[in-house]
Amino acid sequence: MKKTDIRIGILRIEGTNCEQESFDAFENLKTTPEFVHLKQFLHVDTTPEEERKLSDYHCLMIPGGFSAGDYIRAGAIFAARMKSKLGNDLKEYVKEGYPILGVCNGFQVLIELGLLPATDTYMSPIPQACLHQNDSSRFECRPSLLKHVNKKNCVFTKDIEHNSIRLIPSAHAEGKLMFTSSKQDKIVEQLEDNDQIVFKYVNPQGEYADYPWNPNGSISNIAGICNRNGNVFGMMPHPERVFYQFQQHNWPEQGLQHEWGDGRAIFSSIISYLEKHF
Repeated sequence: MKKTDIRIGILRIEGTNCEQESFDAFENLKTTPEFVHLKQFLHVDTTPEEERKLSDYHCLMIPGGFSAGDYIRAGAIFAARMKSKLGNDLKEYVKEGYPILGVCNGFQVLIELGLLPATDTYMSPIPQACLHQNDSSRFECRPSLLKHVNKKNCVFTKDIEHNSIRLIPSAHAEGKLMFTSSKQDKIVEQLEDNDQIVFKYVNPQGEYADYPWNPNGSISNIAGICNRNGNVFGMMPHPERVFYQFQQHNWPEQGLQHEWGDGRAIFSSIISYLEKHF
């Protein structure tokens, strides 16, 4: 498949944000992104020309924000509206190998949908995890250092060297990854065995560390995970905000050594995957 033939659906409802940065990232890579409102998938309050279906897109992205005001739980309402009418379609979409990316609030939506962590199924009927309130009990907006620990299972990070460290900003109030079982350590071990852990928070020395390097208190310093097949990926930090190097907070002291920022490889990886597999 040619890049220009790749269609990316950037999903939004009331309260989502960073859609434009996400759109720009995919457009820069010569694909064809499109903003699509959830109502267009649900065929609610739309004209026939506005209606869309999942199969119109080769990749779906759920961006950050505070969808539906984050009432009940972050991402819960967005996910419930999706699952009520699109649950089976989403499951088939993932089974066929199409990729779904969720960033920040999008990660929360994927957890609520049951598409993550999905250790033994494509989509669990109830959430197996949650993204809880940060340990600091406040919104954390700060640069985050992420160590890429995935061993090539995740299709969104194949362009990123194993154990390399990326500077990608965090901006969230509910990012603490927790699992519904009391045996959290066992679940983390299962995720590691399945190569489902993608990024972990580290300090400038590349070591696992507590706050502020882990901005939320997430178990095992986990910043992002994928499903067992590697084609559904959620992360709390925002790669679309550092697509270019000049978007990184430390570029004045480093100088503009190259054009691209540490987030670009996530988008280029998925484009490479789609070019090869569809």
